[in-house]
Amino acid sequence: MTLLPDLQEWVDGAARRHGVPGAAVAVGMGDRLAEAATGVINLDTGVAATTDSLFQIGSVTKVWTAALVMQLVAEGLVDLDEPVRRYLPEFGVLDAAASASITVRQLLSHTGGFDGDLFEDTGRGDDAVDKLVAFMRGNARQVSGPGELFSYCNAGYCALGALVARLRGRTWEAATRELLIEPLGARHMALYAEEAIMFRAAVGHVGDPPRVSPRRLLPQSNAPAGSTLGAAARDLVRCGRMLLADGVADDGTRVLPAGTFAEMCRPQVALPRLGGRHTTAWGLGLMLFDWDGRAVVGHDGGMPGQTATWRVVPDRGLVLTVHTNGGNAAAFVDEVMAEILSSAAGIRLPSRVLPPDAPVPFRAETFAGTYSAPNVTYEVKARDGGLEITDTPYGLSAQFGDGGTTARYVHAGDGRFVGVELHEGVHPLIAFLKDGRFLYNTRAVPRATDG
Repeated sequence: MTLLPDLQEWVDGAARRHGVPGAAVAVGMGDRLAEAATGVINLDTGVAATTDSLFQIGSVTKVWTAALVMQLVAEGLVDLDEPVRRYLPEFGVLDAAASASITVRQLLSHTGGFDGDLFEDTGRGDDAVDKLVAFMRGNARQVSGPGELFSYCNAGYCALGALVARLRGRTWEAATRELLIEPLGARHMALYAEEAIMFRAAVGHVGDPPRVSPRRLLPQSNAPAGSTLGAAARDLVRCGRMLLADGVADDGTRVLPAGTFAEMCRPQVALPRLGGRHTTAWGLGLMLFDWDGRAVVGHDGGMPGQTATWRVVPDRGLVLTVHTNGGNAAAFVDEVMAEILSSAAGIRLPSRVLPPDAPVPFRAETFAGTYSAPNVTYEVKARDGGLEITDTPYGLSAQFGDGGTTARYVHAGDGRFVGVELHEGVHPLIAFLKDGRFLYNTRAVPRATDG
């Protein structure tokens, strides 16, 4: 029986409705695979998107870095609860006590407590990641105690990549290829730009109307966190199938030790309850969801003008990947993923939180102020019964789009605020934690000044 015979129609229609230049989707269930592609990989060239096109997978890369760490754990070379410095003496942040105590588990679960978005360009040599680790020692602020608070941390995964490279005696890229990509049998993946040009590689699009992004990649220093890896949708499905088979690839090759996937799915930290659509907890490199009463795991990735969504439904044997290269990507993903989950697995994708008809009252002084991270500042002001939030990006972040934005948010209760205007076709959602000490949008951004 054909898996998802209407997939191409869903993808074509959703791309038209949401202004997506190009997309590729792959769904695996058992030994069946359904694929669809639509649009173009580059509006400037008009080259068509195909099911084997490479898209940037962004932070879905973190699953691969976590898998490399778990291989080391299984071999007895790493203990998750030992300090990172036991294996990578060069690791450190501005806080000396935190530098000595942050564990491998805390990096995997984004609970190290330090600034995570350090997109320093340290060049394109094999030492790029090591140079970023050195940069962290003098630039990564500690914003909460190790293990105290979840805050998404790219820099932590860069440190994990350096740890893997040190213990394997090769670069993170070489370890990824030799220990994961090749044993998995993945044929459409690229770790460097010079590899990507061997394939039909998508570029990102930003703005409205969409235009080709001025950047395709982030610096190589952030490769273990997701700055460079590209893949066809089918090869991310191949990865998910391997995990569902307890670490065994389609051809019978053991890629990960037995029990690794179950351990990666074990909750490490609960996340703020934003709504049924959102991540409820984080495992070891995996986002954990509870959708329609079923456990779903996966990861999302974002690059300049490109997004990747990867989900695994273990008790249905379902894996899906959705790639886009611009437009209202979030709305496109929601629509396509809802159709796939409903038709293939009987799962209803939870709705996103919408602006309430009657916003919940709140005390503006609790939240108004300036919140600052290395790559962005948020200015939060009370306005018309809600909040007006202006973000000002810095450095590389300012090059991804049109610069800062100002948007109005209304209170939905429990310190959650919903954007009134759509962003990428959906209403954005933020929260405030610890009585307004942190603005939370998967990063816990500390308050710098009161409003």
